[in-house]
Amino acid sequence: MKYFTIAELADSAVARQMRIDNTPPPDVVENMKALVVNVLDVARERIGKPIRVNSGYRCKLLNRCVGGVSDSQHIDGEAADLCMGSPEGNKQLYEILLTLPFDQLIWERGNEKGPAWVHVSYRKDGKNRKEILRR
Repeated sequence: MKYFTIAELADSAVARQMRIDNTPPPDVVENMKALVVNVLDVARERIGKPIRVNSGYRCKLLNRCVGGVSDSQHIDGEAADLCMGSPEGNKQLYEILLTLPFDQLIWERGNEKGPAWVHVSYRKDGKNRKEILRR
């Protein structure tokens, strides 16, 4: 893990505001490490600029509070929502992520210039579906 930390992926303003303990358990930390090593750090190397994590790991309570689906990969530490600070930067990130191993890649909102943010997930068991969605 070169560019991202477990603390960064577990950080949540909503959790702090609502006093929710969002500390990932050890098995989830292993999933988070796999996501970072296989996807996030590689994308960071290729894009050559910092990538902001909007949302990474979410405990079940936090996931409910932010309106996440009950089977969200965020709960298992397998997903992150990422942003480069502009639709164009997000589009560049999305295009890089398309070339990497992933389970799910979602162009979230935005327009033709780029997504508002990018959701990417990765399963360390290797059963990655390469599912591409646009919301």
